Amino acid sequence: MLARPWLSCLLLPAFIVSVAANVAPTFLPNMTAVKLPEDLPVGAEAFWLAAEDLDNDPLTYGISGTYAYFFSVTPATGEVKLAYTLDYETLYLFDVIISVTDHHNNPKEKNLQVIVDDRNDNAPVFKNTADFSTSISETLPVGSLVFSVLAEDKDTGPAGVVRYFIQEVIPSTGDSKDLFSILPNGSIILNGSLSYNNKSAFYQLELKACDLGGEYNNSFIIQCSSPVFLSISVVDQPDLDPQFVRELYSASVSEDAPQGTSVLKVEAVDRDKGINDRVTYRISNSTRPGWFDIGPDGVIRVSGSLDREQLLKDDEEVQVQVTATEEHPNIYGQEAKVSIWVMLRVTDVNDHKPEFFNCSLPACTFSPQEAQANFIGSVDEHASTRIPIDDLTMVVYDPDKGSNGTFLLSLEGPNAQAFSVFPERAAGSAEVQVLVRAPSLVDYEKQPVMLVKVVAVDSVSRNSSVAMVTIHLRDINDHRPTFPHSLYNLSVLEHSKNGFVITDSIHASDPDTGEGGRITYSLLPGNGADIFEVDPVSGNLTVKNSELLDREKQAVYYLTLQATDGGNLSSSTMLHIYLLDINDNPPVVSGSYNIFVQEEDGNVSVTIQAHDNDQPGTNNSRLYFSLLPSPYSHNFSVDPDTGLLRNLGALDREAIDPALGGRIVLTVRVADCGEPVLSTEVNVTITVEDINDNVPIFSQLSYTFPVMERDPGVLVGVVKAWDADQTEANNRISFSLSGGGASNFVIRGSVLESGQAEGHLRLASDVSLDYEAQASYNLTVSAENPDPQGAEAKAGIFVPVEDVNDEPPTLDAASLRGIRVAENGSQHGLVAEVVARDVDTAAQLEVQLVNVLCTKAGADVGSLCHGWFSVLANGSVLVNQSEAIDYETCDLVTLVVRAYDLTTDPRFQAYSDNGSLLITIEDVNDNAPYFLPENKTFVIIPELVLPNQQVASVRSRDNDSGSNGAIVFSIFQVDFITEDGTVIPFQGYFRVSTSSEANTFIGNIELVTSLDSTLRGIYQVTVQAQDRPSMGPAHTSQITLNLFTVDQSYRVRLQFSTNKEEVGANTEKIMAALAQATRTTVYIVDIKDLDSTARARGRSYLDAYFVFSNGSALTLDELNVLIREDQDSLTQLLQLGLVVLGSQQSQESDVLKMLTGSIVGLGVALLLVLVIMTMVLVCVRKSYQRKLWAMKAAKEARRTAAGVMPSVSAIPGTNVYTSERANPMLNLSTKDLGFESQSSSSDLDHISLNSLDNNSVDLEKDKQETKARWRMSCCLGILTWGPSLKGWGSGQS
Repeated sequence: MLARPWLSCLLLPAFIVSVAANVAPTFLPNMTAVKLPEDLPVGAEAFWLAAEDLDNDPLTYGISGTYAYFFSVTPATGEVKLAYTLDYETLYLFDVIISVTDHHNNPKEKNLQVIVDDRNDNAPVFKNTADFSTSISETLPVGSLVFSVLAEDKDTGPAGVVRYFIQEVIPSTGDSKDLFSILPNGSIILNGSLSYNNKSAFYQLELKACDLGGEYNNSFIIQCSSPVFLSISVVDQPDLDPQFVRELYSASVSEDAPQGTSVLKVEAVDRDKGINDRVTYRISNSTRPGWFDIGPDGVIRVSGSLDREQLLKDDEEVQVQVTATEEHPNIYGQEAKVSIWVMLRVTDVNDHKPEFFNCSLPACTFSPQEAQANFIGSVDEHASTRIPIDDLTMVVYDPDKGSNGTFLLSLEGPNAQAFSVFPERAAGSAEVQVLVRAPSLVDYEKQPVMLVKVVAVDSVSRNSSVAMVTIHLRDINDHRPTFPHSLYNLSVLEHSKNGFVITDSIHASDPDTGEGGRITYSLLPGNGADIFEVDPVSGNLTVKNSELLDREKQAVYYLTLQATDGGNLSSSTMLHIYLLDINDNPPVVSGSYNIFVQEEDGNVSVTIQAHDNDQPGTNNSRLYFSLLPSPYSHNFSVDPDTGLLRNLGALDREAIDPALGGRIVLTVRVADCGEPVLSTEVNVTITVEDINDNVPIFSQLSYTFPVMERDPGVLVGVVKAWDADQTEANNRISFSLSGGGASNFVIRGSVLESGQAEGHLRLASDVSLDYEAQASYNLTVSAENPDPQGAEAKAGIFVPVEDVNDEPPTLDAASLRGIRVAENGSQHGLVAEVVARDVDTAAQLEVQLVNVLCTKAGADVGSLCHGWFSVLANGSVLVNQSEAIDYETCDLVTLVVRAYDLTTDPRFQAYSDNGSLLITIEDVNDNAPYFLPENKTFVIIPELVLPNQQVASVRSRDNDSGSNGAIVFSIFQVDFITEDGTVIPFQGYFRVSTSSEANTFIGNIELVTSLDSTLRGIYQVTVQAQDRPSMGPAHTSQITLNLFTVDQSYRVRLQFSTNKEEVGANTEKIMAALAQATRTTVYIVDIKDLDSTARARGRSYLDAYFVFSNGSALTLDELNVLIREDQDSLTQLLQLGLVVLGSQQSQESDVLKMLTGSIVGLGVALLLVLVIMTMVLVCVRKSYQRKLWAMKAAKEARRTAAGVMPSVSAIPGTNVYTSERANPMLNLSTKDLGFESQSSSSDLDHISLNSLDNNSVDLEKDKQETKARWRMSCCLGILTWGPSLKGWGSGQS
């Protein structure tokens, strides 16, 4: 500050030069065009004229030209106000001439283009409303165009787009509401059908047109036209058929009416009321053509002869179809017509007589050709009174009506007394019946055919008709059949074959003929009706069931034979049938024969009782006895006449087959002497009872049964004995033991079959033998009968005791000591041998593998090691899969084994206790280190990274153990890849340190020396991991890291309105807001206070880098875009004091230019010091005036900004608005974010700073500061011109 007066005096000569070189003012480059809304009020601020004068002379502004009358300008400030209303529709673009002068140079003029911005100030207006009426046909199709309207809106854009509406349809009914619609082009369309007669003949549509809306007087409004009315007249068309005035026409006329008689008049009218065409008539159809016709006046007249009787099926009516047709065709070119049926009833006159017809009502047609005079019928003779004649279909018919059609009926002729007629009186038509009146006169035998006449007389005209009826009499059945005799005696052999004819000579007679004389024979129910049958036609009597025809059951049968004629009249006669005997019954034996006798002393004597049911005293019933051959029949005899059975010698039970149980079955035959011979056989059972006359016998004299030791209750052996006696009481055998040690044994007998037994010799259940105590036993077994008098049999038993393998094997503990086996095929073959032992002499031992346990670091790893080792039966332990043995998956294998004795007695333990053989797997360095994947991107900011600082890291593992798995890292290679792809080796810039955490080794890459911050590219650092085995070669692996560099060109400076302490306290919030807006990692380089001498918005600044995860960084422009897109982050940063966003280079370049300009100015000032001193007074005066004018302009700029500032906040520290509402005076374009950029390339920005940059001006303070600064600023403005002046201005606060 102390140097400024000295510097001003030193630069006085330079100031003298400035007086002589006054420069004319120039308009700012943006003063080329201005856009104004047409609804801008008169007197409102339109825009500002802005010019710059390097001499800071007071400026005077003006506007001229053809359209200058639209504006008024304040000459001193350049404020332009609207003086005359703008109208876009009249003049949307024009030019005015703007001028500025500093009163030292000629005025500077420039064309300024004024663009009028359209506003929605016009409502749509309908065209040609005088012609808003039309006529349409009532048959206009739906969807047709009715009328087209046009409304115009002079506005542009949406405000000039017209929409049409139908406000109301008159008359307003449910049908007419949606009858019409209007399209966007103004076309009115018919939506429904019209009808002149049924709906309305006139419609009036209220129409309205509106635009799509637009801005007007700072509001969005929609302009609509005044309503207009469209009149629509509906024109009637001949589209309807005529209509009869009545729905029904009918009349009556007599059947004798003469031709030309008027019957009825019909009338039809045209339904098209607006046309009312003339109607003509014609008969288009008739049920009786030619009977009637119709005239042009619609009168129906008789035109032919009428006959009511022809209309009986038509209910005496004639149907006439009358068609009414309009004179002219309809709109479709067709006849417009309508038809109606007219009913004309024809009344009756008496013009017919009754006539006879051969038919049945109601099927009769009564045509004159069908009338008959002869009829035929029949009836049974002697039929009852009022029985009608059969087959007579007679109908009398008189077609006249009422009394004219009434007639009388009567009978005449030779046989009229035997019959009557019904009915005697009828009308119209009637079925006639001839009835039997005197049954006695109706006799077939006297007169088979009878004749009568039926007379029909009209009751009014007495006209008559006669019909002859021929009656045939039918004969009836009046006689019964008769037999010649009332009793017949017959005989037949018993069991004669079915169908055997007993007699064919019995017949009945009936004098009746025909069906009445036909005779049918039958047997009445009774005894024998199911045994005999009679032929119904011939009367032959035959056998029906020969099996039931048995004399022995019934010798005589009594039957009734009946004869019946066709009339169901019958008579009967008696039949006695005697059966004749045949030899059909075999002898019958009475009772059963079971004889019991003791062997040796017993005798048999029994008589066979038998009889024969055939006729006594004949050969058929005489009997003869004989003994049939059998195994034992030779020991017996039978008497042939008496049937006495005896034995021929002593009987022996043991001589009989034991299977027979002592029973002898003899068969005795009993036969008769008839022809043929019939016989019967009877069994005689003789049971020979047993006595105890035999001694038991053993199957062998001695037995040897070896027994295993230590086997309690075991079966020792089985002895067998038998007894020849055949009964259980005599052949039952029991066993007993004796001898030394017999108490250790138990013998239990069991019966095998009759007379045979076996004894089961067992050890007692609580006794087992001991080979070492006693090697054998000698026993005696006895077999005896229950009879105390009986003898017994004996046999010897030798029991040797056998030794048993009963001790389990054992494993030798010394053979189960643990072993060690190296992994990965290091060892093969035998690695251990398990030894098994057994004290039994006959033992056969083998070693078995029970289980394999796989563990790693004490944890079970499942079945990974199951196939590595095998154990042979001799105990050899072999490496089975040497290459598969892997320490990294399993470090301890436990083989669980046991010994097994193949010959051990199944009752004893054959296995030893389980033993475990531990096999420790020794590690071999067989795994190379491997790097763990890292989802990281490493970024280096050279000016932030210091030596010994970590810049990246890697992680690695080695599956080996101990020293084999220890890892050490090293830098293998470093290359720098420039942006153009050039590879530059860089050695010695990085180092790596090794640390470990659990089983993971960490390599931290650190910077050894400082990096060049100007380099742009990627450092490729190749890190090598190597294990350290105790023996053998080491394994290595490598990974290449990309370290992305961010050079100083990406360094961004942010100015804050607070000091560095407050910025530092808000660092976390600032970084969070920046990170949210940019999605980058924010690296803060420095936070410092700004130099108080510098002209800046803020008090402190923060330098930072914004780096993405892929190593790329944000430039200043990209940062501007991202922050502006995130309004929340922008608001938060503004609240934290952010005022200026720029690059470090742009801000530092301003200071550098200021210093450069100062040095050049000082040099020139030394040469011009004398000139400056002489001109100092002039400089003081002119400079002071210019400063005052500048301050006034600043004050006006402040007021102007406040007047036109939109609702959106201006950017802090600038007079630049957002891009949506740019400064109306400067019309400056802004960057994406709207921040004032302090890069050296922004000349317009610094022009703004020199003119109207301050938003607040303290005039009193400015007056005091002006005196201290005017000399330096004025002189620098002369010497540096351009960049130096701009740099000096940048340093002012």
